Amino acid sequence: MKMRKELWFGFSLMALIIAGALYMLLSAPVIERGHVGLLMLSLVVVAIMLGFPTAFTLMGMGMIFTWLAYERDWHRTLDLMVQAAYKVMGNDVLISIPLFVFMGYLVERANLIERLFKSIHLSLARVPGALAVATLVTCAVFATATGIVGAVVTLMGLLALPAMLKAGYNIQLSAGSITAGGCLGILIPPSVLLIVYGATAGVSVVQLYAGAFFPGIMLAGLYVGYVILLAKLKPKLAPPLSMEDRFVPLPPLTQRFAPSGQAHVLPAMFAALKGKANQGVPTSYILQQLGIVFMPAIIFAFFALWGYHAVTAPVEDDNPTGMQQIGDTSASAPSGSGLSEPPADGALKVPADSTGLKEPAGAGGGVQEPPADAGTLQPPPSESGVAEPPAAGGVQEPPGAGGGAAAGVQEPPGAGGVKEPGAGGTARPAAVKVDAPEGFWITLGVFAAILALFYAFLSFTRLEVFKMLLTSFFPLMILILAVLGSIVLGLATPSEAAAVGAFGGLLLAAAYRQLTMGVIKESVFLTAKTSAMVCWLFVGSAIFSAAFALLGGQELVERWVLSMNLTATQFMILSQVIIFVLGWPLEWTEIIVIFMPIFIPLLDKFGVDPLFFGLLVALNLQTAFLSPPVAMAAFYLKGVSPSWVTLNQIFLGMMPFMGIQLIAIILLYMFPGIGLWLPQMLYAR
Repeated sequence: MKMRKELWFGFSLMALIIAGALYMLLSAPVIERGHVGLLMLSLVVVAIMLGFPTAFTLMGMGMIFTWLAYERDWHRTLDLMVQAAYKVMGNDVLISIPLFVFMGYLVERANLIERLFKSIHLSLARVPGALAVATLVTCAVFATATGIVGAVVTLMGLLALPAMLKAGYNIQLSAGSITAGGCLGILIPPSVLLIVYGATAGVSVVQLYAGAFFPGIMLAGLYVGYVILLAKLKPKLAPPLSMEDRFVPLPPLTQRFAPSGQAHVLPAMFAALKGKANQGVPTSYILQQLGIVFMPAIIFAFFALWGYHAVTAPVEDDNPTGMQQIGDTSASAPSGSGLSEPPADGALKVPADSTGLKEPAGAGGGVQEPPADAGTLQPPPSESGVAEPPAAGGVQEPPGAGGGAAAGVQEPPGAGGVKEPGAGGTARPAAVKVDAPEGFWITLGVFAAILALFYAFLSFTRLEVFKMLLTSFFPLMILILAVLGSIVLGLATPSEAAAVGAFGGLLLAAAYRQLTMGVIKESVFLTAKTSAMVCWLFVGSAIFSAAFALLGGQELVERWVLSMNLTATQFMILSQVIIFVLGWPLEWTEIIVIFMPIFIPLLDKFGVDPLFFGLLVALNLQTAFLSPPVAMAAFYLKGVSPSWVTLNQIFLGMMPFMGIQLIAIILLYMFPGIGLWLPQMLYAR
């Protein structure tokens, strides 16, 4: 029987890994325990490539080599496994995984993707390569809501691939658009990959979500820009849509007063409200359509007023009395207030003649020892016991204080608390309203211009497309923004936001009449299956990492990397190249749980921010689903493609998008602010 090329490639790669491990062992002057750890790592990679389950392969290899590291002590080995499992069960970060996965399965089964794709490709009908661009946008939105790569690629393969092939699109461009767009859910929050990385590296998932937001948009924008440029330069690869494909039928009642589909909406609707134009059309229907037309203007006005109120809100003085906190040297006390600055040298001074103890001559800062002749405890200066300090020295009452010495500590003149205006005493300073910043007016002007263009070109056909977007695109965006906004703005933890997202998925499924007992049962089952896989992966990863460290593999890797005297830039390039190559035979889950525990201890030695490293890794791991021979996205698409679409054509279609991923990684590395600006602004890292 003839062996397929993919199998030859896979077996050749495994042979290279084993040969490299054996060469390392044989060429080492002294075989250390760390070399045994590297041998374990090689065997794990080969076993996973042979098809063994990742989690149980990690656990099995980890247990065997831990047993060897503990000198065949089964008790300590089993204790390690129990501790690793308990550590995973007690990890609060992992609670959000089943909730996000449950939300994704519910949204997937709400059958939104067909409406979403149709409305987006009609709204982008005049853009070059409209179907491919709509595919990428639909995949980005849907992948963000679900985060399930296989589901997005499969559904878009059933929906978009036949439409693109029917329109005469190139097979490779069509396949590449679907697979690349479907994998965006790996990077764009709420991403399960970021949760797994955060739990592995000890990085805040909230900051990872904030940091991955703009890189995800950048990558999707690069994809869209490539498709538009290619369709503009080579129209044969992505022919424009025909008028038949762009046609949107108008509702029967709208046809009675609309001159045509291309007629402007506002004049026709206002004319229909009076005269004979609205004969046979209820006025309530016209008012309802006008309400939909003016909905963007109403929303714009609401957010403009709310934003203006927020940016011009008066800033109240935190210290209206002008009193200075003890130890605060930022501002001097007002003259005559009785409060003075502490000494510049920070010494604790004692008033003269108040205690009988004086500072030695030339004393420096700090509390000083008493003079040498005061070796014994001296009696008080007065025979009548403890006496008050002389009136001329010591701590005096504020000038003008009433009550004499017997009154104790008095309020400052005219004090008695902060008084309201007109009540006497000191009035609270009026809060001054600040002016709106220039950025607010620029943003307001940009959105106002977009709104003006919307109404200037709003025809009846575009109104129907807008209504389609209202029932498909905007509900998903509201759900996504509610989940991500609550996380990024600190209103909720990832677990709480995931619970809100799961509830929102239930509401969406109910709104589209897809919330049946069968849908709930299937979603719960798939959620439990996925969550169990992730948790067992963490257990296996903990056992494997412990065995690797016990055998000295981590120490050996660190010594090897540090011996190369790499700069931080060279280390980043080396690590990203290794992750890129690992993306060929392995999936992202395996790379995160196996190799991230090896890389992360090295970050401190090179001064690399774990948050920034995680963003680069997340962007890089897009290759895990797009690079042969594993390339799971290609196999998902091949399973639903026509028989004459070959796997090699799908692989070739992926290659330009892999090149775009490399460009995105380079841009993120050269301009770290793309990923770090939002976390730094929100959390002042």
